[in-house]
Amino acid sequence: MSSGAKGSWEFKVASFVKSSAQPSECPVPDRPEYAFIGRSNVGKSSLLNMLAGRNSLAKTSSTPGKTQLINHFDVDGTWYLVDLPGFGYAKVSKREREKWMKVTKQYLDSRINLMCVMMLIDSRIPAQKVDLDFMAWMGKTGLPFVLVFTKVDKLNKAEQAEFLPAYEMEMLKQWHKMPPVFVTSAKTGEGREEMLRFISATNGLYQP
Repeated sequence: MSSGAKGSWEFKVASFVKSSAQPSECPVPDRPEYAFIGRSNVGKSSLLNMLAGRNSLAKTSSTPGKTQLINHFDVDGTWYLVDLPGFGYAKVSKREREKWMKVTKQYLDSRINLMCVMMLIDSRIPAQKVDLDFMAWMGKTGLPFVLVFTKVDKLNKAEQAEFLPAYEMEMLKQWHKMPPVFVTSAKTGEGREEMLRFISATNGLYQP
């Protein structure tokens, strides 16, 4: 739903900064930061490329579980976009999955400049226990997060009308209310403006 004209939420340049195996290796936390996380093959890299308006910012792969490091991207020198390892991929050993999750939680727990976690959910798949459990952990830890539903272009009209109420029903079994929700498609660009407007507004709350 782009208006066509560039607003204050739009940005000029997004570029890769570094990959980190441990939170201690991450860039200095001197600007607002937004972490993107989700189950493997949720379409995270494609979404990041869509937000950046380019196809090569984050590497996409047909092999789930490809992102194994904490990847920082600089946006206009004013905020960081962070691509975190995917979780829940069965072909990776349990030990490896637990290692990734430990590093991810250490990162989320320690980054003082983290403004919000973008929790990516495949709109085609019913609510999964691994996602709900991770959101419950974020709730207990006090981490602000939003839900970002991906691949909505792959749903027919009936499915598009049904998936969100069904997900809300599951979430409200554990939560008093829903977090903010974004419905997106990396293919059509749906949700891009809404997400960037949210990030722009949240940047205004950042205190160094």
